[in-house]
Amino acid sequence: MSPRRRQVLRSAGLFASVAVLAVVAVLGIAVGAKQIPLDQVWHGVFHYTGTDTDVVVRDVRFPRTLLGLLVGAALGLAGTVMQALTRNPLADPGVLGINAGASAAVVTAISFFGVTSLSGYVWCAFAGAAAVSVAVYVLGGTRGATPVRLALAGTALTAVLVGYLNAVNLMDTAALDKMRFWTVGSLATATMPTVTRIAPFLAVGAVLALLLARPLNALALGDDQARALGTRLTRTRLLAMVTVTLLCGGATAACGPIVYVGLMVPHAVRALTGPDLRWVLPYSAVLSPVLLVGADVLGRVVARPGELQVGIVTALAGGPVFIYLVRRRRMAQL
Repeated sequence: MSPRRRQVLRSAGLFASVAVLAVVAVLGIAVGAKQIPLDQVWHGVFHYTGTDTDVVVRDVRFPRTLLGLLVGAALGLAGTVMQALTRNPLADPGVLGINAGASAAVVTAISFFGVTSLSGYVWCAFAGAAAVSVAVYVLGGTRGATPVRLALAGTALTAVLVGYLNAVNLMDTAALDKMRFWTVGSLATATMPTVTRIAPFLAVGAVLALLLARPLNALALGDDQARALGTRLTRTRLLAMVTVTLLCGGATAACGPIVYVGLMVPHAVRALTGPDLRWVLPYSAVLSPVLLVGADVLGRVVARPGELQVGIVTALAGGPVFIYLVRRRRMAQL
């Protein structure tokens, strides 16, 4: 296949993915535990009059779907950057414990320091995400880190952090309802103030991720080759870690830890586009929210009149995928 034809197909696929994303976004607003006709959904979005149906559509489902789009894109970009940075196909902010670190920091702030505002959650989430990123890299062996070592280090840290979260829940029953939000991962409490406060952090992280496509492509060739191509390794790695921290910290501050989104989507995208991050990153930014919002809609439908939180749905879907990816790695890498 000629390079030009391949580029045309990639561009067409990206436009098709955007169309799918638009359909899923409409489903996110139109489908829920309560059945609402499409004409009333349209009325609630564009002709708000304050009726009960309008409130459900405009004040509940619309911000929930918008937050799902932002968080999904953030997790997909973070997973892609993490995999490229570590040259680890199993890397994922959830698998490597970064989301759990952000969640643990937020829960600590809620329980021990009385933090109640989203602005406070964000900075705590950033600190927790950064701390776990460094810890996983150190435990994984720094320059001698292998994909499985990093995955094992992240799994071990996640287990420790989950145990810590459970202990805090037992000690502070008054804060249990607030913490339950962080231990599961949910879009159910989304509001427009949440979206507007978290969007700038995610936007900065997304721009940094897209700007890092070329230097991360060079880094994939090896340190020596990357240097020969003029890539500044330390700056690239530092910016990549800042990018992942912004994306994961902001996403976790908004809706708690949601795992496997950043693991599954980049793998599917590379099967379509190849390894070039100039294409993998935009595709991941579009298809990851398709997965997240789709999982959220599915969770609302299968458990009517209640709902299954999106973090549970993605975990149920992502677990088998993660096992498959681990098993298909060559034994020489274990």
